Amino acid sequence: MNDARPSYKKAGYSPTSEGIVCKQVIMIMIIPALFAALIGILVGAFLNALADDLPHSNQIRRPHYPDGAPRPLRAWVALAAFLSGAQTSPDGARLSWRQPLTELVTAALFLVITLDGANAEQPARALWLMILSAFLVLITVIDLEHRIILVLVIALASAVALIGAWVLLPWARVPFNDHLLGGALGFGVFLLLYLGGVGFSAVMASVRGELLEEVAFGYGDVLLAMLSGFILGWQALIFAATIAVFLGGAGAILYMAARLVLRGRYEAFTALPYGQYIVIGTLIMMLWRTPVIQVLQGG
Repeated sequence: MNDARPSYKKAGYSPTSEGIVCKQVIMIMIIPALFAALIGILVGAFLNALADDLPHSNQIRRPHYPDGAPRPLRAWVALAAFLSGAQTSPDGARLSWRQPLTELVTAALFLVITLDGANAEQPARALWLMILSAFLVLITVIDLEHRIILVLVIALASAVALIGAWVLLPWARVPFNDHLLGGALGFGVFLLLYLGGVGFSAVMASVRGELLEEVAFGYGDVLLAMLSGFILGWQALIFAATIAVFLGGAGAILYMAARLVLRGRYEAFTALPYGQYIVIGTLIMMLWRTPVIQVLQGG
């Protein structure tokens, strides 16, 4: 009777050696990913410092508490501050939960980028994606807290996006011209939305007899859409914008429901921040471009 079991000796390997190889491959992937996550925490701490100071001035100070008191070295990283009990200043000013969340989100993004097999073979592309992710996190934090998107941050991020796309051209998924067209498309389409929002808000303010204080869709969102186009190219931008629209609608519905439950009323035409939805759509297409397009196209 012939033995149908595989002959490991003839194949040149054994179950034991195969297991060792698998463990080695796993370690090769995990160790850089964990290191990237650690770097992400430190980058997140730096983003927190920028988010604390950039909206108020162009000067960046050493990490400090909300009352301006300097934080000790062990509290420069918010996660360390919370774990060591140093999240409160001597006068009682406490760091917000935004600080450790920013560090964790940045670390998670760096981890995902590193675990992508394609990026593992292209370290320069992985670094480019990490830098862009950090910019997008900073933009989101400032927009959510201050309802502004800083032109300086958009300009720097756009430069990184275009320079990186040009330098990485041999490994790019789309031609460089597509990145330029993406920026132009994002700016043009969202500028029309912005102008339409301004007109609509002006009409509603006139009907109410109130002054126009804010609009639902700001000019900063136009610049953010331009940045998204520079990062993704025009084709992926369309998918990112579609994702942002659906997420924005879902977010508005949840906000209205929460207002009705908690306060028993909702003021119609309340302006809601939209930048975070553009960022989420951009990140999704930036990190999972191919599978998302296949899903959305029904493939």
